[in-house]
Amino acid sequence: MKSGRLIQVLLLLQSRGRMTADELAAELEVSPRTIYRDVEELSAAGIPVYADRGPAGGYRLVDGYRTRLTGLTTDEAQSLFLAGLPGPAEALGLKEFAAAAQLKLLAALPTELRSRAEQIRGRFHLDTPTWFRGDEPTEHLAPIADAVWEQRRVRMTYQRWGSETVEREVDPYGLVLKAGTWYFVGSGRTYRVSRVLALEVTADTFDRPEDFDLAAFWADWSERFEARMYGERVTVRMTRSGLDKTQYLLSGYQARVVRELDPRPGEEFGFPTESTRHAVADLLKFGADVEVLAPNDLRADIAATIKAMHDVYNGAKLPAWFR
Repeated sequence: MKSGRLIQVLLLLQSRGRMTADELAAELEVSPRTIYRDVEELSAAGIPVYADRGPAGGYRLVDGYRTRLTGLTTDEAQSLFLAGLPGPAEALGLKEFAAAAQLKLLAALPTELRSRAEQIRGRFHLDTPTWFRGDEPTEHLAPIADAVWEQRRVRMTYQRWGSETVEREVDPYGLVLKAGTWYFVGSGRTYRVSRVLALEVTADTFDRPEDFDLAAFWADWSERFEARMYGERVTVRMTRSGLDKTQYLLSGYQARVVRELDPRPGEEFGFPTESTRHAVADLLKFGADVEVLAPNDLRADIAATIKAMHDVYNGAKLPAWFR
């Protein structure tokens, strides 16, 4: 809208000082002619916008014309700009609003804080997704966020692990972004946004529990979820080299359990895993730095896998399906 663009022109001049019509036009994605008209309207409204002529000219505000934020320390100003997450803001449909909010903050900061904030924004970038994974579909994220904010019940078709689908009515209390994956918490349970197949935001409202703490709920749920996922233990022993590799080759939870157990090289300990089948893949990463002691089925599976690998690399006749 035009009124919003006029405010953006004003804030850009406050935060960056002198700017040419071409620079303003490029920033706001309009024509220079539009900027000429906007500046005229700002001047007519009593905003002290001045035009400097010549090669180094441009538009600027009279010195001292700005709004200042009082009581904001340098560290506080820096932390606000470190909190800017363009990816999540875009997923929530708030990219333009987040950019406008940062611009307003930058324009209102005193000169000494503004320069530090600009340095933070130019030298630190927060990238939340994990490596080697594409973006998950989040087509229902924005309406879920609206439902969270407006405290409206949602009706959804949800795909559980595997292929089973269920119908749910949920009171959404909050959204969580974990390592690039969106979840929402509702009615005491956690749902992955990418598994929502269909969604309807109903007209029914709900009362959010006054004592509900989203961060505390998520921390408790995450801990219980990891413990449940890695609920099995197999008995192994590792060399010093193997123990050192746990922080690189295992999930965060598995590595933390081993670190808390603090086994000595060659000492037996319970290795956390999802299942015997998963343990084969987990433990083969360590090569000869680990020995499985129990259960016997897992020990046999590891030995059979190693023998099959030996056959592959020693010219043994391979089955037809392998070729």
